Amino acid sequence: MKIENRLKEIGIKLPDAPAPAANYVPSVVVGDIVYISGQVSSNANGLIKGKLGSTMSTEDGVKAAEACAISLLAQVKNACGGDLENLVRVIKLTGFVNSTPDFMDQPTIINGASDLLVDVLQESGRHSRSAVSAASLPFGVAVEIEGIFQIKS
Repeated sequence: MKIENRLKEIGIKLPDAPAPAANYVPSVVVGDIVYISGQVSSNANGLIKGKLGSTMSTEDGVKAAEACAISLLAQVKNACGGDLENLVRVIKLTGFVNSTPDFMDQPTIINGASDLLVDVLQESGRHSRSAVSAASLPFGVAVEIEGIFQIKS
């Protein structure tokens, strides 16, 4: 199934790839590997802010991670010259969760991104992953996720 068709089928419209917030590039392509800079949780309403274990529910954290995955796909599409069909597979995600010291469900939060990518990409969406706590994240966002992807060379 075509990736764009699957996105439409599950009701996701990819936004334009978000611009970097500082002095870095959103992606680097080396051979058939694309490294995507950390994508902070945001949606059409702006930044998704909060701290898990304090001001934000687990369910809202999962949605924030889903938003990061959507931004990752938008960045991959941009890196692939606008054609998501050049995406071969997700290799690795590293997820950072803005959370209190006693919050222990970082993997559950980052599952929001992992589940979305597997839903969209099926078997090629399965990936290795890290999910870690952060005392704070840029702009007070709830989640930031970076990714490594394989594309057609």
